[in-house]
Amino acid sequence: MAGLNRHGPLRWISLVLCGALLAVVLSGLPASLPLLLPPAKAQVPPATVVEPPEELRGVWLTANDMPVLRDRGRMQAAVDQLAELGFNRLYPVVWNGGFAYYPSRVSEARQLQDFTFRGLQGQDILAELISAGRHRGLKVIPWFEFGFMAPPESPLARRHRSWLTQTRDGGLTSTSAAGRVVWLNPFRPEVQQLITDLVLEVVNDWGADGIQFDDHMSLPREFGYDPFTTALYRKDTGKDPPANPEDPAWVKWRADRITAFLERLAQAVRTARPGALISISPNYYDFAYKLQLQDWREWVRRGIADELLVQIYRPDLESYHPHLGRPEVQEARQRIPTAIAVLSGQRNRPTPLALMAQKLAANRARGLGVAFFYFESLWSLGPEPPQERIAGLAQMLGPRQQPLGASGGRGATSPLLPPPPP
Repeated sequence: MAGLNRHGPLRWISLVLCGALLAVVLSGLPASLPLLLPPAKAQVPPATVVEPPEELRGVWLTANDMPVLRDRGRMQAAVDQLAELGFNRLYPVVWNGGFAYYPSRVSEARQLQDFTFRGLQGQDILAELISAGRHRGLKVIPWFEFGFMAPPESPLARRHRSWLTQTRDGGLTSTSAAGRVVWLNPFRPEVQQLITDLVLEVVNDWGADGIQFDDHMSLPREFGYDPFTTALYRKDTGKDPPANPEDPAWVKWRADRITAFLERLAQAVRTARPGALISISPNYYDFAYKLQLQDWREWVRRGIADELLVQIYRPDLESYHPHLGRPEVQEARQRIPTAIAVLSGQRNRPTPLALMAQKLAANRARGLGVAFFYFESLWSLGPEPPQERIAGLAQMLGPRQQPLGASGGRGATSPLLPPPPP
């Protein structure tokens, strides 16, 4: 303290003299000369935290899954299980075989069916599934599986023979995964109106999170030689359709008309329910466009689709990998959530868990999500025991981001038991 008392007055006098001298110097400077003061510290805005988009993780619920969906307890257990595993999309079938898989006023009024799909407890399956999914933060996007396709002996095909399109030799059927089928003419206003009415019914009356169309919202390239379409093409071009169904101009004309219809349908859905998603699940692009007249790349570019799931059901990684880096897939990924659909197994074609994990890892390496076809085969039809597959799925999927507003939930718990067999 003694040193401070000795030097304190001198230090104070020095500071006063320096200040006075500085004032004299500054007073003699021209008024226009800027002062060389240190720059003010830049105001850096606070960093904005941008949440990464949620990885698309979906599963289809097919007609084969009806034993689970129709039982209220098993349906709820299935939704809980899928939520625990980290899924965020459910795609339940609502249009199959020319029938609506929900209490459809549209289908019944048009006399396409005289029965209603309901649960074993008399419940509205679709309504309860949407409610259960929403409670667990999963989007439920009903799937119009058959699109323009129908069984030849369905009430729809029998009542409206004029709505069917045909091949150049007059054939009405083709072979599909569902067997022999006929094709509704996607260019006829009556067909477009039926599909629109069914879709808007699901969106308006059930409040679905969106609608999904797959590779059957299309037309095999051999079709389109019916009188209605022939006259329409002649009106547009002044000539008859080419004899060769692969003719590029003929392919494009038909593909463009399907695109135009889907664009109008998507707008109608968004007008009826803002925020509803248009989900598409086509085959890989070259196959979809050239063989099915489905120009899904254009659907993405024109903003028709809100999410894309490309079906790549390959039995090994060697044939699977090349599809992930395709330019149209990577272009879509820059625009909308994009996933590759993986076959999780079928009754006569089980898929090993290790292969599913390898495909999911390959998807993620390319910035792609995943969707599994289909629910029953996730753990019930695989070569491994169900509990082993459930544990493997939990490990490969990892935790799911909980969307804002999601309620309910059990938190981090051990996996649920699989639903009991039918």
